[in-house]
Amino acid sequence: MSRNRIHSEQQMVRRFTRTFIVTHWLYASSFLALLVTGLPMYTEFFDWLYPVLGGPATARQLHRIFAVVFVVPFLILLVFDRASLKNWLKQILSWKKHDFQFFAAFPKEFFGFHTDMPKQDFFNAGEKLNSILQMFSFLLLILSGVFMWFPKYFPKWLQVWSYPIHDIGFGLAIAVVVGHIYLSIGHPSSRVSIKGMTKGYVPMKYVEEHHGRWADELRRQGK
Repeated sequence: MSRNRIHSEQQMVRRFTRTFIVTHWLYASSFLALLVTGLPMYTEFFDWLYPVLGGPATARQLHRIFAVVFVVPFLILLVFDRASLKNWLKQILSWKKHDFQFFAAFPKEFFGFHTDMPKQDFFNAGEKLNSILQMFSFLLLILSGVFMWFPKYFPKWLQVWSYPIHDIGFGLAIAVVVGHIYLSIGHPSSRVSIKGMTKGYVPMKYVEEHHGRWADELRRQGK
């Protein structure tokens, strides 16, 4: 995930590799493209998008193309940056007492009040939950999408259930993405974190305030 290097003159810590950053933005871009091409198929309210997209047939074709692109980031990590992928999965699936304590303290911080936030890992509990929900919605969307795309290869009951499952995955993904965007670029306390996904580095002060356990680990390593 990172090389855990600190630029002492600027007190910036390397958090994400270049490959991880590229896959993050590829995933985000393909999700946005899927949203735009999928909305007119979801509700007539967005029918005005069909002329922009070249008509219903073209919109459906574009939706399928971007669905394939949606899977590519995972494959890139699997092939070119397996260490980051492994660390990400290990981190988000590891839950301890301090992770659950995070959710008790987070509402006060969210609304701008000072709180003693329990020290967090490389990913704090909110980021872990975001990743898990994103992964769950990803699976719902991809699996149901495959059933809808190739109906003749699957039982009738899977075809029937694929549509409500796709809707659930879509709703969940939108809710998680909106929260993720606000906390990464809008919330005063955490918006500095976006630097990790643009430059690869975040301020050491941010690490100490939001990822105390990781900061302690960096100090033990003498970095």
